[in-house]
Amino acid sequence: MAAQKSAHPAPSSARRSERSRRAIYDAALALVAEVGYPRTTIEGIAARAGVGKQTIYRWWPSKAEVLMEAFLDLGEQAAQEAGQESYVIPDTGDLAADLKGVLRATVDQLKDPRFAAPSRALAAEGLVNEELGREYVAKLMEPSLQLYVDRLRAAQEAGEVRPDVDPRIALELFVSPLAQRWLQYTGPISYEYTDTLVDYALHGLAPRAR
Repeated sequence: MAAQKSAHPAPSSARRSERSRRAIYDAALALVAEVGYPRTTIEGIAARAGVGKQTIYRWWPSKAEVLMEAFLDLGEQAAQEAGQESYVIPDTGDLAADLKGVLRATVDQLKDPRFAAPSRALAAEGLVNEELGREYVAKLMEPSLQLYVDRLRAAQEAGEVRPDVDPRIALELFVSPLAQRWLQYTGPISYEYTDTLVDYALHGLAPRAR
């Protein structure tokens, strides 16, 4: 008797690969949050994701590369959930409002357990592991920082910021305090806090002329 065709076609290799990739991302982020970066291994990621370790090595050369890509993917998912194609800083013509908006979104992200635990683990390991630290900055932080640079340059062109200001230094007035407070638990992070950082950065500490 001739074999009957299944009513459900077999999933394509591309679909299987995407499922495996997604499982690997989830496993890598979960493990680094639970046991820290040093104890996270390719073997552990593979076991948790339900794939062979050779599958991981076929796509990534190291666990650092897996984690970096998993983080980038997590950021893209968050942007899509927010209705954006990618992470951007808007230019509405109001620099203060734009900076406050994006920093409020950053607060939300830093409080999101999906980001907080693995991000803190990677950042902490980057302090003692120079190679990982440099890669963390280059792949995860620098693209976001460049968006601030671009927005501040646009503000300079619009006359909202002095032309002699270095945008790369200026952004640290509000980005760095937030990162330090979050990493070192020196105080709570909130919308009020980041709004105040922007006000201090843009208007300074000197009394304002009446």
